[in-house]
Amino acid sequence: MRRRLLFLLLVFILFISGAGLWQRTYLTTASPGTGEVVVVIPRGTGVRGIGALLAAGGLLKDDVRYLCMVALSGLKAKLQAGEYSIPQGLTPPEVLQLLANGSTLRHHVTIPEGLTVEQVAAVFARDGWIRREQFIALAQDAEFIRKLGVDAPSLEGYLFPETYTLVRNEADAQSVLRMMVDRFQRVWQDVNPPEAHGLSRRQLLILASMVEKETGAEAERPLIARVFLNRLARKMRLQSDPTVIYGIREFNGNLTKADLQRATPYNTYVIPALPVGPICNPGRAALEAVVRPAASEALYFVSKNDGTHVFSTNLTDHNRAVKIYQRGL
Repeated sequence: MRRRLLFLLLVFILFISGAGLWQRTYLTTASPGTGEVVVVIPRGTGVRGIGALLAAGGLLKDDVRYLCMVALSGLKAKLQAGEYSIPQGLTPPEVLQLLANGSTLRHHVTIPEGLTVEQVAAVFARDGWIRREQFIALAQDAEFIRKLGVDAPSLEGYLFPETYTLVRNEADAQSVLRMMVDRFQRVWQDVNPPEAHGLSRRQLLILASMVEKETGAEAERPLIARVFLNRLARKMRLQSDPTVIYGIREFNGNLTKADLQRATPYNTYVIPALPVGPICNPGRAALEAVVRPAASEALYFVSKNDGTHVFSTNLTDHNRAVKIYQRGL
């Protein structure tokens, strides 16, 4: 009996030693290869699910040693969901620590000036950050808009164009819209307009959206703004093509005479005032242009087809410029 017990003890010691060596080999062996592997861990994924995802990326082996490592590390409750870019060549404990640290991958999404709500939605939806239809619906949801501190029927104009940093599993339509509106509010406070030119904040925003769409030349924006303000002061129609285009739901790219005569709340060839709302989401330069426009008596401008315009103070000079630059005479 004594010999049998000694034999069993020896077998047990050898088993424990072998298991320990097996586990130690697991803990100290780095994953093969070079470069990085992107792994997305959805919210609610358990320890076993995380192991399967890491194993699918070739970062470790998903067997009982992985479960032992998690249990003994004390990190089970600290493993975080998200998108990770994990370098090859890390040991399993190093991979586990990276997940516990929440070192998630951050993406930069740039929204250019002058996009509409629908175009902004398309940019974010392209890489799967949001669902386009939900984003657009929220941008028109009265209760949601009110919670953001905006007094308007739509968030058109209030989505500030900028480069935003997003993290998988953290970004959705609500958070992205809130982030963009918050940025607009901060920029607007920084621009710090009083009731400039007798216009309300919304009227100034509408005007800024028109300035944004009329020119890509930053130096011209204060002049464009001044032309519109001069025309408003004289109760002249603003006659801005971009406002007409915005009011046409299915615009095909060809602005016709019939389009200019079509009655919509945005057609400034028909209505003797600003359009009913912003026609895009303007950037900082356009906002500043309407608050601090150039000093000029100009009432007209026409494109030179090179991104800049000719400005005129009277209709005779304007018509001459139209003949030169638009009719090729």
